[in-house]
Amino acid sequence: MNDANPPSPATVDRPALRRVAGSVLVGTTIEWYDFQIYGASAALVFAPLFFSGADPALATILSFATFAVGFLARPLGGVVMGHFGDRIGRKKVLVLALLLMGAATFLVGVLPTSSQIGVWAPILLVVLRLIQGFGVGGEWGGAVLTAVEYAPKNRRGFYGSMPQVGVPAGLLLATAVMFGTKALTGDQFLVWGWRIPFLLSIALVAVGLYIRTTLEETPAFARVKQQNTAVKIPMVDAFKNYPRQIILAAGSMISTGAYFYILNTYSLTYADQFDLLSGNLMLGAVMVSALVAVIFIPIFGQLSEKFGRRRILMVGITGMGLWVFVAFAAIDTGNFWITTGALAVGAFMLSISYGPQATFIAELFDARVRYSAASIAFQIGVLLGGAIAPMVAAMLVRATGGSFAVAVYIAALSVISLISVYFVRDTDLDEGSRDMYIDDNGAYLPPVDQRSTVVN
Repeated sequence: MNDANPPSPATVDRPALRRVAGSVLVGTTIEWYDFQIYGASAALVFAPLFFSGADPALATILSFATFAVGFLARPLGGVVMGHFGDRIGRKKVLVLALLLMGAATFLVGVLPTSSQIGVWAPILLVVLRLIQGFGVGGEWGGAVLTAVEYAPKNRRGFYGSMPQVGVPAGLLLATAVMFGTKALTGDQFLVWGWRIPFLLSIALVAVGLYIRTTLEETPAFARVKQQNTAVKIPMVDAFKNYPRQIILAAGSMISTGAYFYILNTYSLTYADQFDLLSGNLMLGAVMVSALVAVIFIPIFGQLSEKFGRRRILMVGITGMGLWVFVAFAAIDTGNFWITTGALAVGAFMLSISYGPQATFIAELFDARVRYSAASIAFQIGVLLGGAIAPMVAAMLVRATGGSFAVAVYIAALSVISLISVYFVRDTDLDEGSRDMYIDDNGAYLPPVDQRSTVVN
């Protein structure tokens, strides 16, 4: 790309847009495969392998605690990689994020268990989980901006949904690999079979790196460099100029993250704990729900262009807060088909809000700080919601003996997200998106807020 005359989204040809969408989707699918394979393993195998000396219920909580640790590193990854994404470009940071995730995931696959090296096993597991979290913390923002900053104005919702599709696509791939590995290795799954999904990550990362190195920088970032309007410390500038938008964007994510990880990760443990459904059957139900999300997330992303992102988000968040009661009631029946249907409808509810959510957050900030601001808002929201959700659910079930308290917990988080979205003003979205596109006369619209210190 020639930075002296970067293209606008209106002049990017359709094949180039398809390449961008494809590269973002494949890259995020691989990243989230790595992240989700850990979640499935935390639910199925880590408790007996890395916390073998603890009470089974406590071992489950400790296993999910290591899962939560990855979320603690995600905001840090968002801050550090967001800084460099706003300073040196989206592409380089995306490549680094993929390398970190792939290396950490592969190393989990060769990690000795507690029976072999004692307490060092869970310690090293936590270290690798932190690296995973750091990598994925920088992944989301770069992938979203690569898609959205290339998109024409009336297709931002659709292209912005591509990184979101990568989450259930990664879940689908991870669950399918875990399911196949369990079936092939049988009794040896807990011995060595569980390592296979982690080791396969190295091949997927090689594919992702090849795809990502072919990307060019986005038109919006190229304009920032051309106009010499980059800021010295984007995160500081973001909190100075957009504090309310960051808080509200984070709040909008809390319920989505919790809902997703409760139904797709904790439900595996819950069904097994109460002898409702076997691990294989629950994995099958989760695979069906992931496929539903893959189909409907881009549909609702595009529908947000017609009906408005705030309205679509509020409908979806409300649906999740209500449907979680039905989903757990279905799991409690112990019937595979009822459970699968409930999780599939649950994935549909998730898709309503998750489809436009990335574009909704990206449009709140201008291009000079967008990577940093969008990343930290998203990761804080997921940290407060999804990070601790499986662990909180395990503790609630242990204390109450049932799932109703878990559903109430998700419903309460949904109220927080609804309030957050409600207080995002339409003017916030308009202001934040101006510098992303050209105006009606074909002229590039410069950054709106000129209060920041500009690098000379």
